[in-house]
Amino acid sequence: MNRAMRSGWLYEQHNATASEDAVSFSEKIKFLESVFDGVERIETHSSFVFLTDDEAYKIKKPILLDFLDHRSLAAREHACREELRLNRQLAGEVYLGLVPMVLKADGSLAIGTEGAVVDWVVKMRRLPADRMLDRILCSGNIPTKDDISAVSTVLLDFYRERRREPAKPGVLLAHLSKESATNARHLIDMREHLGEANVADLSTAASDLILQHIPEIEQRDTDRLIVEGHGDLRPEHICLTSPPVIYDRIEFAPEMLMIDMFDEVNYLGLECAMLGVDWIGPMMLESLRSAGFSAPSSGLMSAYSVFRCLTRARLSIDHLLDPEPRTPEKWPAQAKAYLARAAEILKTKPG
Repeated sequence: MNRAMRSGWLYEQHNATASEDAVSFSEKIKFLESVFDGVERIETHSSFVFLTDDEAYKIKKPILLDFLDHRSLAAREHACREELRLNRQLAGEVYLGLVPMVLKADGSLAIGTEGAVVDWVVKMRRLPADRMLDRILCSGNIPTKDDISAVSTVLLDFYRERRREPAKPGVLLAHLSKESATNARHLIDMREHLGEANVADLSTAASDLILQHIPEIEQRDTDRLIVEGHGDLRPEHICLTSPPVIYDRIEFAPEMLMIDMFDEVNYLGLECAMLGVDWIGPMMLESLRSAGFSAPSSGLMSAYSVFRCLTRARLSIDHLLDPEPRTPEKWPAQAKAYLARAAEILKTKPG
């Protein structure tokens, strides 16, 4: 499999049923556009989302990426059910259920009725766009400390509950090792788009930092400070309603959910800082410490931060591998910003 195929989109079916073969993905999207005529449609890297006044409907693309394979109906159904299960643990009633898309006997498509299932749609309650944390930050407004304190309270309750689940020792370390190698390979392959950033040295430094802190990571695993968290805690996944809603947990890669709770909160803080507000991360990290959770060493926090920056840089630049990249001018600039932040962290890390 060549480089572009590994990280780009493969719209192909495998182990398909007759009903899968009967309806192409483009036909499914056209059908949904007719059902949700005039509503807002959002395309992400792996999904389409249709927004009505009160609800949101998400259908997953039948694609293959480095970290997921949604080409079969069975894989998409499993991912949808996992999305529902995992997000109900954190976002509760926002996730309303699954709706089948079916092919009826007369050859027409329908939603939520009898027929041969050709795909699955996740149904959610729509959240107010003007209360999304990323939109608030991008608009130049600043959330209140009470808003952020409320987010911390939701996360603390969530982490306490996750600590009661069975431990999965070693999963985080294996993930860090695998993803660090992937980061290095992809960034080096795409270095022509990344200007003067020395991606080879940055990748080596990131891997070395993780290696230096293996004993500490293992101890934190033992102490149950590494739990099944959100997995991708960014401002766009937080809505500052009362109470706040944290949604869109990762459902397609269980290993990405196993995370040091301090790394997860620090990652959110890093993303907020990239949007111009740098006090959110420190405030939320202090809430973890105040709740009695032991913080990592400053060196391990640097290792986590650099890893997150390189991962986000890699995911950004990999958009250019898509056959028809959305907003292609956006991704090199975004990747360079994360690489610059990684270099800055390395310069100021302890020791």
